[in-house]
Amino acid sequence: MIKELKYLFFIITIFLFFFLTLKYYFSDDNKKNSYRSFKQNDEKIINYSKKLIILKNDTSNIIEYVKKTNDKNKKSYNFWNLINNNE
Repeated sequence: MIKELKYLFFIITIFLFFFLTLKYYFSDDNKKNSYRSFKQNDEKIINYSKKLIILKNDTSNIIEYVKKTNDKNKKSYNFWNLINNNE
């Protein structure tokens, strides 16, 4: 008998927990608070983005092209050839 009452108490406790949690989650107060929070975050992002400093672009003409020399004495290496030739 005590065992059944204990299980009944556990079931009622779990049921109340879920019921009260869902009741609060779907309440108007919670929705208002969450929307206010979203709005405040959006305002903070907008204010912060207005204060950001925009840097000047200094990346133009930074690439230098180098011609490959046609030096016959220079040995050309290939990756797979290096692995295959263990010399």
